[in-house]
Amino acid sequence: MDLRRYRPLRDAGASYREIAAEVGVDWRTVKKYLAAGAGGTLPAAPPRVGLRSRKVDGVAQLIDAWLADEVTLKATVIYERLVADYGFAGHYQRVKLYVAGARERIRLADGDARPLTGLHRRFEVTPGAQAQVDWGVETRIAPMLGSRLVYSFHMTLSYSRDPFCCFTTSADMATFWDCHRRAFAHFGGIPGSITYDRTKTVVQRHVAPHQDVPLHPEAVAFANHYGFVIDVAPAYRPTAKGRVERQVLIVRDHVLAGRTFSSPDDLDAAFGAWLPIRRAQVHRTHGEVISVRAARDRAALLPLPAYPYLVTDRYLRRVGKDCLFSFEASLYSVPATLVSAGMRVDLRVSPETVAVHATGPSPVLLATHRRARHRGDDQIEPAHWEGLPDGSARPATTTATSTPARGPAQPSAGAAAADSAAGLSVLLDHQGKLGVGVARRDPAVYDAAAGLGRTP
Repeated sequence: MDLRRYRPLRDAGASYREIAAEVGVDWRTVKKYLAAGAGGTLPAAPPRVGLRSRKVDGVAQLIDAWLADEVTLKATVIYERLVADYGFAGHYQRVKLYVAGARERIRLADGDARPLTGLHRRFEVTPGAQAQVDWGVETRIAPMLGSRLVYSFHMTLSYSRDPFCCFTTSADMATFWDCHRRAFAHFGGIPGSITYDRTKTVVQRHVAPHQDVPLHPEAVAFANHYGFVIDVAPAYRPTAKGRVERQVLIVRDHVLAGRTFSSPDDLDAAFGAWLPIRRAQVHRTHGEVISVRAARDRAALLPLPAYPYLVTDRYLRRVGKDCLFSFEASLYSVPATLVSAGMRVDLRVSPETVAVHATGPSPVLLATHRRARHRGDDQIEPAHWEGLPDGSARPATTTATSTPARGPAQPSAGAAAADSAAGLSVLLDHQGKLGVGVARRDPAVYDAAAGLGRTP
C-alpha cells in the first residue's frame, strides 16, 4: 500500500473512489489516511516472525563445519546426526532449508562451480550421420502371443527422426543383428554411426567410467562389414540417445495401446500401417515434416553391401536317451544313427533356424530345424527315430495255448536227474583215465579236527 500516491492524486482533483480504484484499495482507506494527514507515512506493522531465533541457528556452526569437510553431505544425514548425537529438537525442514543455502555459500567460498546436474548439451547431426538403437520390452503384449517376453527393436535416424520398428520374442545376438539388417533394408542404406546402450550384444564387458569400452567381436565384425561406427552411450544418461528413447514410448502409445495381436507378424503389420501417419507429421523439435526431412537423411546414407553379414549364436547341448535335446524350453531331435546318449552337440542358431553339428575338429551337420517361436514349440522329426524300439507291448491272451515255447525243450525232473548222474560218472571216469588219485578219508577225521572228541 503506497501512501505516497494518495496526496498527489488528491491534489490533482481525484475523488476518494478514483484514488481507491487507481491504487487497488477501499475508498474508506484512502479517506482515512488523507484525513489523518498521514501522507507518505506507513502504518505500523507487527513484528516479523522471521526475526525470531530458530533452533537450527544453535547448530549452524556445526552444520557449516560438516559441509566444509564434505560439501555433498545430505540434509537427511545431517538431521539424523543432530538428533542422535546432539539432541536436536528442531524440525527437519528447517535443517533442509539451512543446508541448501549453506551448501551454496560454502561451495562458492571454496571456488567450486555449481554441479551440472539435470542438464545436458543439445546436439544436432548432419543427414545420414547417425542413428540410435534401443530395445523395448512389451510386457502387455507377451501374454497375447503365448510368449514369456516380447521385444520391440527400434532404430531412429537422428537427423530426421525417421523411425523403424520390428517385434521379436528373443533378444539374443543373432536376432539383434538380424533386426539391423531389416532396418538397413527399410531405410535403403546405412548411417555413418549408431549409438547404443551398453548392451551385452555390443559391449563385451562393463568398465569403470572414463575407460575405453571393449566391444564384442561379433559387433565389431558386423560394423566393419556394413561400414558404420559404434558409439556407446554413457551409463545412466538416457539423453545421449533421447531420439530413440522417445520413439519407444510413441510406438507403445500409438501402435500397441488398446489393441490385440496374435503373432509378431501382426505387430509388424500394425507398425507398418501407422508409419505413414507418423512420417506425415511435423516434428516438434526440427519443425519439418518427418518424411520431407527423411528424404535428405536417406539420400546421405551409405550404400548396402553386396551380400549380408549373417550372425549366428553357438551353444552346446547334451543329447538324451530319447535322441532329443532342449533349447529355449523346446525340444529338438537328432538322428538316432548319428548320436549316442549323453553326446554333446554344437548348435548354430540364427533367427529362423537351428543347425545341429557334431562336436570335433571336423563338425558334421546332423540336422536342421526351424527355430521354435515360443516355449514348448517342439521341433521333432519322426524319421530321426527310425530303427529304435517303438515301445509297443507284446500281445496277451487269457486262454491256454498249445503253441510250443520258443527255444530248446525243457527235460523232465527224472530225465534231468539221470543226466546229472551220467555226467558225474563220466567226469570220474575221465579223472581215472588221467591217473589222478582221489583221497578218501573217514568223516571222523573232520570231527577230531573240530574238537568233537571222536577219534578215527
